[in-house]
Amino acid sequence: MNKGLALWFAASSMALITLCAILINESPLLAAGVGVVAVLNIGWGFVTKARIRRKTSGV
Repeated sequence: MNKGLALWFAASSMALITLCAILINESPLLAAGVGVVAVLNIGWGFVTKARIRRKTSGV
């Protein structure tokens, strides 16, 4: 994974986690939804990294 894409996943995940922390005080249900989206975003980053690695290695 190139540095720009890794930075995108790191920054977007941190923004979602920060938003989740802020929303805990306002709306726990909304915070849970944003938390799920944050976990899915992190997982999508790992999947993307694995796909790129598999494509470049030729397997």
